[in-house]
Amino acid sequence: MATLTHDTVVTSHRLRTGLLTAALSASAFGLSGPLARGLMDAGWSPASVVIVRVLLGATVLLPVALVQLHGDWNLLRRNAGLLLGYGLLAVASAQLAYFNAVAHMAVGVALLIEYTAPIAVIVWLWLRHSQKPGRATVLGAIIGIAGLILVLNLRDAAHTSWIGIAWAMGAMVGAAAYFILSAHAGDAVPGTVLATGGLLVGGIGILAAGLIGIVPLHATTNAVAFQGFTVDWWVPLLALGVVTAAIAYVTGITATRLLGSRLASFAALGEVLAAILFSWALLGQTPAPIQLLGGALILIGVVVVRLGEPADDLSAP
Repeated sequence: MATLTHDTVVTSHRLRTGLLTAALSASAFGLSGPLARGLMDAGWSPASVVIVRVLLGATVLLPVALVQLHGDWNLLRRNAGLLLGYGLLAVASAQLAYFNAVAHMAVGVALLIEYTAPIAVIVWLWLRHSQKPGRATVLGAIIGIAGLILVLNLRDAAHTSWIGIAWAMGAMVGAAAYFILSAHAGDAVPGTVLATGGLLVGGIGILAAGLIGIVPLHATTNAVAFQGFTVDWWVPLLALGVVTAAIAYVTGITATRLLGSRLASFAALGEVLAAILFSWALLGQTPAPIQLLGGALILIGVVVVRLGEPADDLSAP
């Protein structure tokens, strides 16, 4: 029996493995926002945090990627477009927009906006590949959008950051690109090679933008304060590079190739819960009750969309 996600067929074994891998990836990604917010409160710019995070992650993965590459440099040339797109859209744009959003609003709220990305994935698959969603999928999307409106809490003008909302919507586009591009193996590009190449391209791209003045670059060696404790500046940077970049991206790519971009984008919503828990523990941030209700509606919408997917299909997509 196989579950069809419209962009790949998922057997029961692949489903279990993919969901477990997606949960690990979501937990790792969920830690990035609170750690980045601590660094930014200590005087780091969002671009500087992203650069260190992704380049450190690439450094950690590089030895494994070189082994998987087996000296086949033509593989990189044949898939240069995939690597560039992944690095600039799925890594650089998504992370820079998300960290800028976190600088202007609560981590959980920014992430809930970003993770309306599954709706964008559905629209993309519909427009690009003529994979028309069913009624349940449309209903789930409507519920998710209603939840998003509550999460934005527009009636509370004093706490509504339109700059933060704009950055979070940009992060949503980048997240959708992440799920769509991660599902493609290109010309049999290993997951670690794709992650390493994307992190290098993204980090170098933002660094170049900073050096020519497009984005501000500044950093400090000040201690980083979290809820109830303080650590040296390098501690959150190390965690950002190893856990929230190297581990998170490799497991995320693996999960997406096992599950397909649509199902993986829904499974990755576990990052929202992880981020809210980490934000509460590290920053003392908790969403307002109306935002919690909106978050619940977003998750309900995701479940409805998932239930609307075909239960099984033995044919190739």
